[in-house]
Amino acid sequence: MLFTRRELCKAAVAALPAAGLMARTDSKFGGVQIGIIVSPTNFRDIPLPADQLLKVLVDAGISGIELQDVRAESYAGAPNGVTGAYPQIGGLGNRARPGVREPLTPEQQEARRKAAEELKSWRLSVSIDKFKSLRKLYNQAGVKIYAFRLASLPATISDDELRYFFDVAQALGSNQITVELPTNADLTQRVGAYGARRKIRLGYHNHTQVNFNSWDTALAQSSYNGINFDVGHFAAAVSQSPVPFIEQHHERITSLHLKDRKFGSNGGRNTPWGQGDTPLKEILQLVKRKKYKFPASIELEYPIPEGSSTVAEIRKCLQFCKDALA
Repeated sequence: MLFTRRELCKAAVAALPAAGLMARTDSKFGGVQIGIIVSPTNFRDIPLPADQLLKVLVDAGISGIELQDVRAESYAGAPNGVTGAYPQIGGLGNRARPGVREPLTPEQQEARRKAAEELKSWRLSVSIDKFKSLRKLYNQAGVKIYAFRLASLPATISDDELRYFFDVAQALGSNQITVELPTNADLTQRVGAYGARRKIRLGYHNHTQVNFNSWDTALAQSSYNGINFDVGHFAAAVSQSPVPFIEQHHERITSLHLKDRKFGSNGGRNTPWGQGDTPLKEILQLVKRKKYKFPASIELEYPIPEGSSTVAEIRKCLQFCKDALA
């Protein structure tokens, strides 16, 4: 009897709970939880739905994840081809040039608008039980969903949509929601206040638009507004070590993104770990020494070398962390 690739993948995932009872994966080293955030748009060899992604995590030895909305929602039955604010509709997850977004045609813009409406309608009708079952699947495999990642947080977000995101985060067992750092102070005020009511923190993420004071307004508004701190982007942005920032703001950091980049003064490019200017080993040793409680997420953004694979490079990054924390 012949099976399709999708059927084989499903069968392998279905076997995870039983396998997990025998050998649960663990990527906590020296008291530091090393997890991962996997882009839904860059890697052709990693399936999009969260249940199929789980096998990849277990095979790579990863026991924690910042899980993106599109992956959880794909598992829960979101409309086919709907990716929220990610750069493609349909053909999920295969940008030819990572980090480069081509301008949308008017037709694509209209398709994006209709897809967003369809996704919103689905979100407000889907059962939260679907996300609870996903959490159970991950827990059985020994993988903690410590953060729920949103593609975007529009200033016009409705109360119902905001409630949905927090309901999903709670169902997944996440103690934080991560999203790009908004520039709208009214939005961070509103979301921070809602996070305080739900006892779930907001981790605002940075690219290279930031400096040492970029989070000041949000942090002052609510104790539940926090920092999802990307050490590589920060190093490229300010051409300095992120260590002083981490030491100053550790109580407000919800999680780290780990990548190695050259300082902006040196070109700012992503590099294989250990070849850039971002002091990843020093950062990890600081987290261990100070017993900071936030997790650190591998984010693979350097080009995959010829002859290697995404999972092979993830394993290299994980080994880097393990060695640094030994």
